[in-house]
Amino acid sequence: MKQPRDLVSGWGRQFGPGREVQPDDLARAPQVLFRGLGRSYGDSSLPPASNPLVVSTVRADRILSFDEVTGRLRAEAGLSLIELNRTFLPRGWFVPVTPGTQFVTLGGMVAADVHGKNHHVEGCFGAHVSRLKMHVADGRILECGPDLERELFCATVGGMGLTGQILEVEFGMRRIPSAWIWQETERVPDVTTYVTRLKEAAEKGWPMTMGWIDCLSQGESMGRGIAMFGRWAEAHEAPQHLPREPFNLRMPFQAPEFLLGPLTVRAFNTGFYWKHLAKKKQGIIDPYAFIYPLDFVKDWNLGYGRRGFTQYQCVLPDRAGPDVARRFLEVLTRRGGASFLCVIKDCGPQGAGMLSFPMKGISIALDIAVRDGTQALVDTLNEFVIAQGGRVYLAKDSFTRKEHFEQMEPRLKAFLEVRRKWDPKLKFKSAQSVRLFGDPA
Repeated sequence: MKQPRDLVSGWGRQFGPGREVQPDDLARAPQVLFRGLGRSYGDSSLPPASNPLVVSTVRADRILSFDEVTGRLRAEAGLSLIELNRTFLPRGWFVPVTPGTQFVTLGGMVAADVHGKNHHVEGCFGAHVSRLKMHVADGRILECGPDLERELFCATVGGMGLTGQILEVEFGMRRIPSAWIWQETERVPDVTTYVTRLKEAAEKGWPMTMGWIDCLSQGESMGRGIAMFGRWAEAHEAPQHLPREPFNLRMPFQAPEFLLGPLTVRAFNTGFYWKHLAKKKQGIIDPYAFIYPLDFVKDWNLGYGRRGFTQYQCVLPDRAGPDVARRFLEVLTRRGGASFLCVIKDCGPQGAGMLSFPMKGISIALDIAVRDGTQALVDTLNEFVIAQGGRVYLAKDSFTRKEHFEQMEPRLKAFLEVRRKWDPKLKFKSAQSVRLFGDPA
């Protein structure tokens, strides 16, 4: 189904009224919300109903400078990660932090302060940004960074585009010994063992840790899954040729809703778990398969049917106890939650971004097909997360209520004060800021 011209949507296919324009010169764009490739799942990159215009940055995608010695790179905000990888992976460079998809822009990576499988080592993307060039509400074009207009910088990193328009991004790339990943995987019997393996892997020095769990398994096997650990392979371990980009496979149709019930999800999860017959495996894998597995199917969001889906992603702090993941799954299964994809990652300390998502603990992400009971399910999960001292990820959220977000985010008041200082008339709004922050609709 094609997207109507008078509607825009996030990756979860939740549509809202709006029109997207794609200027070549971002500095001359209307002073409204920017968005990149639309990979935020919910309504964070959708315009408010009162001003249904959003500016796409994708035509502003030039690399402006690169220092071969330091790895310092500066580019326009619309440069995509897939183009960055095409240019620099063959040359032995990689971004310090990457989300689970290449189809994001640098501006979007800053706005969401994306994190990856190496958060416990490298933190979020914003920790590696040295400068942002921005167009702010009073018409000025200025630069900010950790040591320049720091307040604006910290509000912008993870601020979902609400503090001004990001025009350019400067950050440090990382030297890598090869373009391949050395991976170790382990089949684990339950979620408590899974989380223990993640923590142990971090202590052993694995820079990338993550995995998949079966969120529908019950009893002693609740949360059984596959733990995955990776590092960049040394030159002598890696093949001499470069890895190939994934084939351009596409979801051929919009899946009917009857295919997305608990029985289908249970069958898929069981098959995926037992496909990993050996308890442990290790060896070379290409970075696309390890870091970006979902990018192999370009329109996989169509698999969730006409009403789309939401990704519920929360972070639960270590202080909530070693069994917090099991207790989360118990709440989920009692409410009938079912997901083909449930990923748990280890998180390091909280970053400088005023609304940056991760904190020391674990993040849990699951895709949920939108149904009549989705709001009630998210409400229940949010009440659990609040009780544990956790929070949700704005780049994925579609259903959190304003009162719930205020309870889980003690930094919100300070963020809103900085935002009002730089944009007193709230020129930069989104459908999400109307929903969660009380902006005028």
